[in-house]
Amino acid sequence: MGTPPAAPTRRDVVHAGDGRPARAFDAAASFAPMATFTTERTTGPVPLELALSARARRRGLLGRDGIEGALLLSPASSVHTFGMRFAIDVAYLDRDSRVLAVRTMPPGRVGLPRPRARHVLEAEAGAMERWGVRPGVRVTVRHP
Repeated sequence: MGTPPAAPTRRDVVHAGDGRPARAFDAAASFAPMATFTTERTTGPVPLELALSARARRRGLLGRDGIEGALLLSPASSVHTFGMRFAIDVAYLDRDSRVLAVRTMPPGRVGLPRPRARHVLEAEAGAMERWGVRPGVRVTVRHP
């Protein structure tokens, strides 16, 4: 009988899992297949998917009914919610992963670009407030 075939993977999206040593987010870093994020206000690690390729950033959360945790788009300075099935919270992060602004966007909207933003963190509406993600807070990404 042989070994069953491996499950298909998407190289451009990294799905959430357990964390390892923390370091500031680096868009050029080569991420392992699992990640989480924390802030000084989160009670524990938050599952995180990473969209690091142009294709993954274009797809984002389109076609989904929700997300457990969050999605980090990098590099990115704006988002839209056309084709989305649910409202999202959007946190714009600078090059040091510090939150510049947080907005809630219903489906069918276009967010204005943030000139200093280098990364965008997306989650279901209400999640950023629960996690304590607000302007001035630094986001730390943990990955294996």
